[in-house]
Amino acid sequence: MKFLVIGESCLDVFVYGQVERLAPEAPVPVFNKETITTNPGMASNVLENLRALRCDVELCTNKNWCDVKKTRYVETKSNHMLLRVDQGEDLYGNCDVTKIPFDEFDCVVISDYNKGWLTSKQINYIGKHSKISVLDTKKILGSWARSMTFIKINESEYERTLSVLTDEIISKLIVTLGPDGAMYQNQTFSCPDVARVDSCGAGDTFVAAFAKHFTEHGDVEDAIRVANEAASVVVQKKGVSTV
Repeated sequence: MKFLVIGESCLDVFVYGQVERLAPEAPVPVFNKETITTNPGMASNVLENLRALRCDVELCTNKNWCDVKKTRYVETKSNHMLLRVDQGEDLYGNCDVTKIPFDEFDCVVISDYNKGWLTSKQINYIGKHSKISVLDTKKILGSWARSMTFIKINESEYERTLSVLTDEIISKLIVTLGPDGAMYQNQTFSCPDVARVDSCGAGDTFVAAFAKHFTEHGDVEDAIRVANEAASVVVQKKGVSTV
């Protein structure tokens, strides 16, 4: 099986440190840096999860992704995020999907952060030319998403787009519910009860594990259960990690 991931990528940076007092000149914490971790983020994190699941996978993303950074400042003991600083939001560019040989891939995973790399028209084109397509998007859903095989969004995204959903779109929806699992066609699939440390990147792990299992076995319910289990692994780790 061969997979393709399409979407925006960035560099995820986690700066961990101690906070023991407030600044005398303003009511803000004084952050003492201890360690820094970096890893590919967004669509590149989906790629890394598919690689961790031993998939044959390629990536189509913005070439300057290392210049697009999400830097999170996190208190080490509590793992509480104090601040996130984003850089390079204007650097994503746009993808030419017409040059991609979609017939070479068994499944296309679209990791759309709505930064301009993919338009709704381009996503519709991808779905029409793919054997299996799994969309994870920050866009408000519309008729353009009908060409998708599956659409994964989280609970808040579902509430935000609910008023414009049609029955056809709803039939394709997988809604992740955090510690409550995931919902598909009015059925809720529970996930393992684990100590959650950090949910960053859990959606990327879910969509990667789901895409792999469904493409290989064709059972959507089993794929959701496998994806829930995979996501429950990464939420027990700090930062953005792979299954």
